Amino acid sequence: MKCFERIILSHIKDIIPASLDRHQFAYRENRSTEDAVSLALHVAMSHLEHTNTYVRMLFVDFSSAFNTVIPDKLILKLHNLGLPASLCFWIRDFLINRPQVVRIGDSTSSTLILSTGTPQGCVLSPALFTLFTHDCSAIHPTNMVVKFADDTTIVGLISNNDETHYREEIQHLTGWCTDNNLVLNTSKTKEVIVDFRRSKKVEHIPLLIHGEEVERVDHIKFLGIHITSDLTWSVHASYLVKKAQQRLFFLRKLKRTGLSSQLLKNFYRATIESILCLSATVWYGSCTAKDKKDLARVVKTAQGIVGQPLPQLHSVYNIRVQRRAGRIAADPTHPGHQLFVALPSGKRYRNIRTHTNRLKHSF
Repeated sequence: MKCFERIILSHIKDIIPASLDRHQFAYRENRSTEDAVSLALHVAMSHLEHTNTYVRMLFVDFSSAFNTVIPDKLILKLHNLGLPASLCFWIRDFLINRPQVVRIGDSTSSTLILSTGTPQGCVLSPALFTLFTHDCSAIHPTNMVVKFADDTTIVGLISNNDETHYREEIQHLTGWCTDNNLVLNTSKTKEVIVDFRRSKKVEHIPLLIHGEEVERVDHIKFLGIHITSDLTWSVHASYLVKKAQQRLFFLRKLKRTGLSSQLLKNFYRATIESILCLSATVWYGSCTAKDKKDLARVVKTAQGIVGQPLPQLHSVYNIRVQRRAGRIAADPTHPGHQLFVALPSGKRYRNIRTHTNRLKHSF
């Protein structure tokens, strides 16, 4: 069945334009969590370059998003996107009347027939969900809706304390969720406010969703990266150092068993370096000297255990930045493609103009 789903998925991709829903970064070629976070932060930091501005970022949580998709609503959207009627009807039949049982040991429950949601573990389910949410987009140019599957973030760019468009965007989102049978989990939805103004400080009015106040936090974990209200990376770097040090224990255990240096190096790169460099293009360039020193200390400790030189984090970072930038510059459908403007020589790209090191050192 999964082989046949892949054929159907390939057929759907041939019909759906690559430019559809540019701010959906999940399950698409040349898109990743790094791209989603980088774009959201770039828009926020670029806005903060201007006077009397701040940013409100709403990190939305849906309750069982994949399980609440109504097949008939999905099919209507797919038909409007240009999918043939026969394919739409096949997808509908694929989603409805699914038998489900629960088995514990030798006991099996009675059969339940499901006709809601997209089956978890299926090849088509992620793509169908992203197509289902393609029309969930910003209605004002001062806002941006960044999506990675069901992880949705609204970035509100506020100027002169006017939050009208931002609050209208939240109302539009709640209305869209109601129309599409998606439930907003207000208790797990969080908001981060980034405000660097030293004068004219105002008390930020709380955000309400369905009459319930959204909790405001100083930092949040979004797509594996800790984002703080001051856009620094000490919290994230400390988290990575702590997690990597736990893996050093296993590296020492393998060393005692007499494993060769090459195999130890492979283990380090797979289980420790992969943690230290997770989405490094987003945050490493803006780290403080202390954060980089703490991260380098983990590499140095691992190098002593392995017994041979290991790649330094700044080298890995430089390689990844160049590779990521090259792929974005070569992809006209990427939302970050417009940031790469070639110089008249065509050999180099023009640097963006910045007033702060915060934006200058970002990806």
